[in-house]
Amino acid sequence: MSSRHRRGVGQRLRRAVVTVATALAVTASTATVAAPPAAAAPPNYSEDPTQYWNGVLIDVFRNLKGRDATPGKLARAAAMVNASIFDAETMFQDKWGVRRYQPYLQAGTYFSLARTDGEEERVIGRTAYNIMLDLFGAGKLADSPDQTAFLDQRFRAWFGTSPTDFDYLDLQVVSSVVNRMRNFRAGDGSEDTPGYTLANVPGAWRPTGGPGSSCAGGADAVDPRWGVVRPFAISSGSVFRPATPGKYADYAALIRDPEYRAQVAEVRRLGGATSTAATPNQRDVDQTAAAWFWSNDLDGTYKPPGQLLEHTRLVARQRGLTSKYENARLFALVSLALADAAIAEWDVKYLTPIDLWRPESAIRDGGLDPDWRPLSADRNGVNFSPCFPAWASGHATFGGAWAGIMRRFFGNDDIPVRLTSEDPHAPVRTKDFAGFSQAARENADSRVWLGVHYPWDARDGLELGEKIANYVYTNKLTCISTPCPAPA
Repeated sequence: MSSRHRRGVGQRLRRAVVTVATALAVTASTATVAAPPAAAAPPNYSEDPTQYWNGVLIDVFRNLKGRDATPGKLARAAAMVNASIFDAETMFQDKWGVRRYQPYLQAGTYFSLARTDGEEERVIGRTAYNIMLDLFGAGKLADSPDQTAFLDQRFRAWFGTSPTDFDYLDLQVVSSVVNRMRNFRAGDGSEDTPGYTLANVPGAWRPTGGPGSSCAGGADAVDPRWGVVRPFAISSGSVFRPATPGKYADYAALIRDPEYRAQVAEVRRLGGATSTAATPNQRDVDQTAAAWFWSNDLDGTYKPPGQLLEHTRLVARQRGLTSKYENARLFALVSLALADAAIAEWDVKYLTPIDLWRPESAIRDGGLDPDWRPLSADRNGVNFSPCFPAWASGHATFGGAWAGIMRRFFGNDDIPVRLTSEDPHAPVRTKDFAGFSQAARENADSRVWLGVHYPWDARDGLELGEKIANYVYTNKLTCISTPCPAPA
């Protein structure tokens, strides 16, 4: 095969347009190729490959904004990347190791006369790169810069070669995994973004920003149909729907309920911009620090799904998880749970009888205090609430899903962990927790202290996330034999 032809094949895969049939045909004609050409620079396999490529993914999250950076879209991207990594790693294990777990979609075999240098890192990294290119490359983003140049730079930093350089693993492993995931998620509803019709009655969600803001009308509602996106594991977004929204026949019944009034009073007391520890029964210093620690709602941060992916990286390192196979499984399980948590959470927000207004609407428009504002603020100090209904909390659902997977994977909840934040307002960027559930509980409660959620949003979100984690761990990437091997 000529070097010109090799560059052409590599270029076609890099732009993620190689079909399975083409890949198989070219593979058959190149079966004698034993190894890629020498790298232009030494590879830098200085950490676990799944951890490295999740670091790249988190950096991409930091670069995204607007419609590209909504919680559901970020969680969907993470699930596609990490489930694909796991299936590619499963193919590697079938070839050179021992398969211990079921693949996510499908495994497969590939031809190779001998194992080549860095083959496991290449299987994982080239798969991750191509999935991310498919998601964040040219023409894929609405409000954010094309991420191709950034992904290319991180590819070269890891492999020491260009993404367009030929590697037979692209044809024998990567193309099949990438195309299978692309086809699996095609038409999943994630591109369906119709506007939102406001219900102009007390209790119903309404935009909380003024004219010219990004939350000024029904068209600004974030992903109102995300609850009908096809899940990655659970059967539907509504399968674990909490009962609370169904308690109320209409908004009038909600407003009359003493429990609702108690919820409003609680967040008014603890979540206001001017709540202070100097005033009895208001938010204390530790609660304020926690509110900012878990926020990460602003562009330029890793966003809530990215924070939990980063926490997964931190815990894997703190626990000494060295197996590439186990790291791939851990990140896939976490990401599948986060993706389905977003879908189930958005079902609660938009597709139940009550699309609950934010606390600032309840307090200001409800006539309790026209000057009340939540603690939550942008980089300029302007207070705001996220542009979608309150019930239930996405942070809480993500946190419950994350803690549920971590507890099951490591076999213990009471594992001390040191976690991070990068919200610009956070007075502390590193915190220690006694275990996963404690971290998730604080994550959920922090939304009340930030003034953007009610206590029942936190409670229902945590419960929803836990149910999703249990389902994902029980039904996906399961052990082939029992007892399941302990992570190493």
